[in-house]
Amino acid sequence: MTKGLVFNVQRYSVHDGGGIRTIIFLKGCPLRCPWCSNPESRKAVAPTTWTKNGQQETIGQWQTKEELVDEVMKDEIFYRTSGGGVTLSGGEVLMQADFAAELLAEFNYLGVHTAIETTGCFPVKEIQKLTPFVQQVLFDLKIMDPIKSKQVIGVDIQTVKENFEFLLSQDQLELIPRIPLIPEYTTEPANLLAMIDYLQNLEIKEVHLLPFHQYGSSKYDYLGWDYQMKDAVPLTNSQVDTIKNQFEAAGITANVDGLE
Repeated sequence: MTKGLVFNVQRYSVHDGGGIRTIIFLKGCPLRCPWCSNPESRKAVAPTTWTKNGQQETIGQWQTKEELVDEVMKDEIFYRTSGGGVTLSGGEVLMQADFAAELLAEFNYLGVHTAIETTGCFPVKEIQKLTPFVQQVLFDLKIMDPIKSKQVIGVDIQTVKENFEFLLSQDQLELIPRIPLIPEYTTEPANLLAMIDYLQNLEIKEVHLLPFHQYGSSKYDYLGWDYQMKDAVPLTNSQVDTIKNQFEAAGITANVDGLE
């Protein structure tokens, strides 16, 4: 049977899509975002080891579609009553596009609402495998400048745009642009202006803003990696409001997620 490499299954989530959801985190991501809160998911689709509290642990377990469906369907009643469902996250879900498509197809057949989180960093043919079976796409837009995007996070912004625009053409699904607000990176004035211009040209009317946090910083210690954002100062509520107002002045409703 086909298997996918999963590094976490989070039940009873009220983020990452509507209602009560189960989030399946798939291993593997080609990007190198300095602010990544799931660094254990990065690089190849292969188990990772880290040392936590003096004990070595393996991150990532190969699981079949059937095993994951059985786990997720334990909470079917919550999905039905809350308008929730299942969300595939990562890592980058497109690293395991074939497995993700099989999994989404099964949930689609069972009548469970499906969503994915993606950065759109692979050729469009990969996301086309998933779109027949997904109802909502949470799509992260980060650095719009082609050179900086390549240098900082390792993604071709043109590929990202091609994926975003393809998804926008798919009337059967809901596309939600999300913008992580990362100090000195995505919140640079030129980047925000480029983001707004791009979204306006596509007549996008709503985005979700995700303020930076350091919740995943301890994971870098477990992995023995340097955390490049250790000195970064999270945005204040006032700074987030300023960015929110900038989008809304451009006719784009900006919902802020995760602001404490």
